[in-house]
Amino acid sequence: ESLFSKDPTEVLEKLFKLKELGIKIAIDDFGSGYSSLNRLKLIPFDRIKIDKAIIDHIDLDEKSAPITKTIILLAEAFKAGITAEGVETKEQAEFLKNMLCGEIQGYYYSRPLTSEVLEEFLRNEAG
Repeated sequence: ESLFSKDPTEVLEKLFKLKELGIKIAIDDFGSGYSSLNRLKLIPFDRIKIDKAIIDHIDLDEKSAPITKTIILLAEAFKAGITAEGVETKEQAEFLKNMLCGEIQGYYYSRPLTSEVLEEFLRNEAG
C-alpha cells in the first residue's frame, strides 16, 4: 500500500508489466497505512494480506472482527486470495477459520524457519 504514496501512475504501469510476466501481486499490510478502497479497482492484485495490527485485536474488541470479515469478503468479491498475517493465538486462528480466511500465517503455527530446519520438519512429519 505504501507504494502508492509515490507516483501512482508509474506504480500501476509497473504492476501491470509484472502481471504480464505472470507474476502474482499481493497487497501486503492491508488495513494499515496509506490505503484507498477506490484504488483497489485499479490495482491488478491476486491476494490481500491482512495486516497484523488488525489481527492482533480480532478477539479483543468488537470493531476489529467486523473489519477483518469485511476484508475477507472484499477479497472474495475481487476473486483474490486472502492471507491473515501475524496470527499468534488459538482464538485468532479459530476466528479466521470460521470466517473462511484462505491462508493463516503467524507464530501460532511456527516461527520463521531456515530451509534446513524446514526440510527436517517436513521429513519428520512425512515419516
